[in-house]
Amino acid sequence: MAKYGSTAKREVKKAVSKTKKGTQRSGKKGKAKSRKQAIAIGLSKARKKGAKVPARKKSKKSSKKK
Repeated sequence: MAKYGSTAKREVKKAVSKTKKGTQRSGKKGKAKSRKQAIAIGLSKARKKGAKVPARKKSKKSSKKK
């Protein structure tokens, strides 16, 4: 069983190619600088479109030492 759907692959491919060209935006002002950022942006767009993509990993709360 595939983890990612075809729409997800397409969105990631678009985001990575835009990053290579230097036109991929990250946030409101900055440009995406790394390949990992481009992949994250593509997966995020795919999730918004309702594509088959695993849920985002939740960050663990760090326990503070006293």
